[in-house]
Amino acid sequence: MQEPRRLSGYAGDTAPAAGAGEGNRHTLGELAEAFSGLRANINRVIVGKDEVVRLVLAAMISRGHVLLEDIPGVGKTTLAKSIARSIDASYSRIQFTPDLLPSDITGSTVYSPRDERFYWSEGPLFANIVLADEINRTSPRTQAALLEAMEEQQVTVDHETHQLPSPFFVIATQNPHELHGTFPLPEGQSDRFLVSVSLGLPGRSNEIRMIREQLATHPLEGLKAVIDCHQILQLQLAVRQVKLADRVLAYIMNIIEATRRHEEIGLGASPRASLAMARLCQSLAFTDGRAYVTPDDVQAAAVPVLAHRLVFRQGTRKTVAGAAAVVEEIVSSCQVPV
Repeated sequence: MQEPRRLSGYAGDTAPAAGAGEGNRHTLGELAEAFSGLRANINRVIVGKDEVVRLVLAAMISRGHVLLEDIPGVGKTTLAKSIARSIDASYSRIQFTPDLLPSDITGSTVYSPRDERFYWSEGPLFANIVLADEINRTSPRTQAALLEAMEEQQVTVDHETHQLPSPFFVIATQNPHELHGTFPLPEGQSDRFLVSVSLGLPGRSNEIRMIREQLATHPLEGLKAVIDCHQILQLQLAVRQVKLADRVLAYIMNIIEATRRHEEIGLGASPRASLAMARLCQSLAFTDGRAYVTPDDVQAAAVPVLAHRLVFRQGTRKTVAGAAAVVEEIVSSCQVPV
């Protein structure tokens, strides 16, 4: 059997964006190079978190959304801003509070006495990169307003449907250690996030480097765009060309089915989770310069995709770290294809 070629070998293949003309096509190799530049640009600001940056960007080109579960002050907002600036995209930050209404994020129709008519006024969801800060501090009603936006890339208000911009990428944050006055995300909402990741503390040497670099000015201030939204759309098409062999797909399904049989798990991974695993694996392979998925990609995707989706039986409630440990245990119990 012939060895699948790396992306650099795909010089003749093109990945057109939707509606793009012939002059706007890029080879997979060119897109992979552009993605590497994007990743390096963000790593100039987010110090020592290359793998987290890779996962977040992989989720974006998978057309998914990210849940950042972490303590305050580790760079969640900076990460979202860095992505927006690096791709020359519109950016919006929504601070979720208990009194926030659905119309506060989706927009609403506003009456103009002068014109004697109603006008549509867009909410902060109408941006390419949306930071939903402390999403678990708002009511379930407002949390639910994100469902249609994240799944369908549109909002419906007063029986009128409004399309959100492309690309559309939500980064939601929540503090897993502060639960007072919060509204935990229901399973249906958590399942809409392709991955859940944590930035974590930077480590002593990286923290010293970060302080040094920010004494005079913040690196974010000088960050320039290295790619545009049009190329992100092309990347989203390109990753779908990454090959997923039957044996690797079977490996994914073995892990998914194991979550449904685990004695501590009351509700295992859904079919949406299995599709999310496959798509993230394609993107991770692409970020590594490969045109095919390997078992290593599956293992790298398992915890970010599955840990936040699992519902544990009564009496076995898990922390974020505990859920991740269960997923790691499941992965280690499944035979790796050769």
